[in-house]
Amino acid sequence: MPDLPHIVIFNPDQFRYDGLGHSGNPCAVTPNLDRLAAAEGVSFTNAFCQNPVCTPSRCSFMTGWYPHVRGHRSMFHMLHADEPNLLRTLRQHGYFVWWGGKNDLIPGDSPEAMAECCDVKYVPPVKPLPMGGGWPDASRRAGPSAPDYYSFHVGRLDKGAEPVYRDSDWLNVEGAVELIRSRPQDRPLAIYLPLTYPHPTYAVEEPWYGMIDRARVPARIPTPPGWEGKPAMLRGIWERQKLQGWSEERWRELRATYYGMCARIDHQFGMVVEALRAAGIYDRTAIFFFSDHGDYTGDYGLVEKNQNTFEDALVRVPFLIKPPKGVPVSPGRREALVELVDFPATVEALAGIRPEHTHFGRSLLPLLADPRGPGRDAVFCEGGRVHGERHCMELESASSQDPAGPYWPRVNLQSSEGPEHGKAVMCRTRDFKYVRRLYESDELYDLRGDPAELVNRVADPALAGVLARLRERMLTFFLDTGDAVPHRTDRR
Repeated sequence: MPDLPHIVIFNPDQFRYDGLGHSGNPCAVTPNLDRLAAAEGVSFTNAFCQNPVCTPSRCSFMTGWYPHVRGHRSMFHMLHADEPNLLRTLRQHGYFVWWGGKNDLIPGDSPEAMAECCDVKYVPPVKPLPMGGGWPDASRRAGPSAPDYYSFHVGRLDKGAEPVYRDSDWLNVEGAVELIRSRPQDRPLAIYLPLTYPHPTYAVEEPWYGMIDRARVPARIPTPPGWEGKPAMLRGIWERQKLQGWSEERWRELRATYYGMCARIDHQFGMVVEALRAAGIYDRTAIFFFSDHGDYTGDYGLVEKNQNTFEDALVRVPFLIKPPKGVPVSPGRREALVELVDFPATVEALAGIRPEHTHFGRSLLPLLADPRGPGRDAVFCEGGRVHGERHCMELESASSQDPAGPYWPRVNLQSSEGPEHGKAVMCRTRDFKYVRRLYESDELYDLRGDPAELVNRVADPALAGVLARLRERMLTFFLDTGDAVPHRTDRR
């Protein structure tokens, strides 16, 4: 037991891959994560989630299953007792599992399932301030007809006389720091910190609000002319969010606020790292930093996210690993393609756990040691639904039928039986991205000349061979991952 590494899973929500300074973003301020990648860990710059919204993505990276294996395509279908769960596995193998932060993984009406997954589901000792300042606040908003109602933009948070705005993220990070200081001595730690930031609303306090140089904020990806070749869902959200009249200055301010939220996350990450050092256990700790999915943040004229489209802004995420001392690592960036399903396989490899279920992750330990490792030949992401799947419309959402709900532009479209919420699957290689759609045109992008994914070339004869190869690769993907037979056999 003492030889097992401590494990920290630092898991911000909706953190874009370009929110890191070492991603090449000139306005990003993430010194703690940049130092980790440069000196002690590895940053995977081509890491991809398996679903572009919260719950399905988390169900995937906690099981090593793609969403189609068990039908995790909805915010209202979470992990159940008969499904694998990495947190429960760690607890069964002797870890003291501490969970501080949002759920989006275990059914809210199943406290027994939560108890199986962690020794402590942390509850802060004081009431946190509302996330994002409590937006939307009727006293500050003019209602759904206002041109910025669905923007999620607040800007600078008022923290009063306090040094920070003490929302649930702050309190959970402080709780993790205290746990590290007073940790149990007879069991290794597994700390799970699923934080909310930089999930909208776009709001952050000083000093992080003012850290971002507005003049260095990268230009947005433009809205495609007429939305030609793009899925109907995106055009529908764009029309309903009604942000077409925004100036570039306003967009730049929203994006700067978002990157300020990323800077705040970096600071909180640094607090946990410093606590590990002060407790003398940093060298014995494996640290994982990754997000569940990304955010549009103004790209294509959109904010927030979507469930069945797969632009890199949504599906490419930061993924950093610092192994415990003694595990071979060549620090720096890795360009290899990897997926979040590789996260549980890597944890199992570090903890010496033999998985008791079939999953599809690959340990990333070889890539930590060897910068020349090849990674995957393709990565995959899935979302949407089949017509008639009323239970996948997310009608449970308060925004589904009420235009006052901040998510109404997207979630209401999910109740349509048009093409908008149709099931779709992405197959992405280093150079190309193919999306197969049930109810509208497929998509094919040549990422070498069109990294913004603005020109759909699925009907271009010049890429017919590429299209055929990617369709064949997708067929092989489904054949390879179509089910997961339980390891425990039945008596006949």
